[in-house]
Amino acid sequence: MRDQEQTHQANLDAADRALAADSRDLAALIAKGDALAGLGDTRAAASFYSSALRAAGDGKGLAPAIIAELRRAQAAVLAQARQFEAHLASSLAEAGFEASTSSDRFALSLDLMAGRKRLYQQEPRFYLFPGLPQIQFQPRETLPWLAAVEAAAGDIRAELDGLLAEPQLFRPYVEPRADRPNTDSSGMLANADWSALFLWKDGAEQPDVARRCPRTMAALAEVPLCRVPGRTPSILFSKLTPGARIPPHHGLINTRLICHLPLIAPPGSRFRVGNDTREWREGQAWAFDDTIEHEAANDSGQDRTILIFDVWKPEMTEEERALVSAMFQAVDAYGAGGQAWGV
Repeated sequence: MRDQEQTHQANLDAADRALAADSRDLAALIAKGDALAGLGDTRAAASFYSSALRAAGDGKGLAPAIIAELRRAQAAVLAQARQFEAHLASSLAEAGFEASTSSDRFALSLDLMAGRKRLYQQEPRFYLFPGLPQIQFQPRETLPWLAAVEAAAGDIRAELDGLLAEPQLFRPYVEPRADRPNTDSSGMLANADWSALFLWKDGAEQPDVARRCPRTMAALAEVPLCRVPGRTPSILFSKLTPGARIPPHHGLINTRLICHLPLIAPPGSRFRVGNDTREWREGQAWAFDDTIEHEAANDSGQDRTILIFDVWKPEMTEEERALVSAMFQAVDAYGAGGQAWGV
């Protein structure tokens, strides 16, 4: 055993000399990883194997022998990661952690640390209010009005059914504007696969539709709708046809949440916000931050239709809401045609 330790130490010293001359020497990085692994420090060994893999890039032009060594280093890194995750899981279980019942935020932190999930953050396209929490789907307990909206789902569905009998009422959600360039990198402009029927649009009631949905409007009477004259709220029925996709995108401002109440939600219709993907389920509402990357898909054989509306984030004070509203009114007063966000 002593002889093995001496051999590993000698190999470690030789690798250090080589790295002192060239810190990107792939063979030396792997040799140092091997020596550290032999001395029992597998975490340190993995860091040098990983350095070699990063330094190798795409591997083009490397000799077959060094590529074989890199593959061995990669396997060692993966093995160490699995061993470390098992150690963490065992230790945290002893501390009382259970993924299905313990803190969702802590569970996500483990997924991020292990590289099982990617970190997504707010990336508003127009306005960032600093200091608001980075939350993908808003916790239900912060939305005391949500259950009442869900309780009205049957009444809202009945009003929707009357409107669905007149399919010409629905228009493509993304429509061209004469006063702005109409770029369409995602194929959604004037695409009837994603259509909408507005009860309120850009802060203005659409009376011909709203008067046909009194129970829907009553269900939203106590909801803290995001109110900015000429911009919000928007309240709409949103329809996604079978096979349709809404590509990944970001919303404009991080001071509001977008709310979904699924009314027709066949299995296979799903929604992703950041690293959290969920299926819509009829009558089960949620609210999310649309400045975090999100996308939708309907892989069922039926239309998916939901009620959408936007609310102030609960972390915003009444003063802050009033100031944000006043700011955008000032923006819109400086030249016409600046609004029309959508949700």
